[in-house]
Amino acid sequence: MSIMEAVPIHTPDVDRHGGEEASADLLPKLALGSSFEPDSGVIQALPIPGTRVISARNYGMSLWGRTARIDAQLPTGETKIYFLKTSNLGDAGRLKIEGEFESLRALNAVSPSLVPFVYNWGKFKDRKSPGEQVYFLLAEFREVGEQPPNPVAFTARVADLHQRSVSPTGKFGFHITTCHAILPQVTDCWEESWSALYKKQLAHMVKRDREKHGDWPEFYRICDLVLEKVIPRLLEPLQSDGRSIKPCLVHGNLWDENTATDMETGEPFIFDGSSFYAHNEYEIGNWRAARHRLSDKMYVRNYKRNFPVSEPEDEWDDRNLLYSLRYDLGTAILIPGCNQRQVVKENMTLLCQKFFPEELLDIQGGRIGAGLRDDPKLEEEEEEEEEEEEEEE
Repeated sequence: MSIMEAVPIHTPDVDRHGGEEASADLLPKLALGSSFEPDSGVIQALPIPGTRVISARNYGMSLWGRTARIDAQLPTGETKIYFLKTSNLGDAGRLKIEGEFESLRALNAVSPSLVPFVYNWGKFKDRKSPGEQVYFLLAEFREVGEQPPNPVAFTARVADLHQRSVSPTGKFGFHITTCHAILPQVTDCWEESWSALYKKQLAHMVKRDREKHGDWPEFYRICDLVLEKVIPRLLEPLQSDGRSIKPCLVHGNLWDENTATDMETGEPFIFDGSSFYAHNEYEIGNWRAARHRLSDKMYVRNYKRNFPVSEPEDEWDDRNLLYSLRYDLGTAILIPGCNQRQVVKENMTLLCQKFFPEELLDIQGGRIGAGLRDDPKLEEEEEEEEEEEEEEE
């Protein structure tokens, strides 16, 4: 199965996963669900030989697979709890699971209290249907509490992760492809220039968007302007005129439901990694979206207290907006019915208006502010709604 053919196992809540603002309601508490018989491949992957599975129950929800809790008895008689995550998306699932395993392993090596330990990943051995390929990941189990965690403790831990991480090559990138949900990222390369890597990342998502949604000429012309002009303008100064930035290990997709308070320790932890070595401020680009509780000023303000803003400091907000494009475009591809594609176009237009207004006017045919609300799909939906209203009348 290809990435673009994959559909969520659970129906996404558009407001929750791709809406315009965060709900005032608390996130639902994760609960244990139905029992199931674990695959023999999972049992063989348990880290201690002779371990006996006591129970396996669904735990929480993943849009792209199953998450579960496995209670097991070790040969010593001690009880041990494991976290299981699976994906039945074939090769796409393998890419996702392996990338997440390598992400969590790298993150845990830097900050074991912040990130659960991962034991193994592999493939189911008991096929239920011909050709079915299911991949899994086994990790330390931590019970999910409040989401997102307390802003002061959480941001201090995330900043510490960024500061203490060290790129094995001294460059930006990663040793393997990792995924934003099920979307492969351009991470399996090493770049001296952060601007060059981020351009590759965003260009890749633009390509995926075109494959998913079809052509939208004005949007893609603005995308080209951002890729060719805005990215160098905002990111090259980070590594010029005597300035430098450190490649930091990032989680890669920190939002409300990839963070939590550990119910046993009361400390924050993170999971569902999609990591690579990046500019640390890239991590915060995902917090800009009002649909995330992490957009609360307390999170950004406290993060900045722990990790000072990069120079040029006065362009922090512009860079933050630029980094948000990558996350929001990924959401537009993944969550049917959301308006994030339109949001990306509007935000790209704002950046172009600020830094390259003449080039933007050329794209828009001299129409100042044009094209901010003209996604063809949205127009079609609005026309259909109007027709339905007329019929009802």
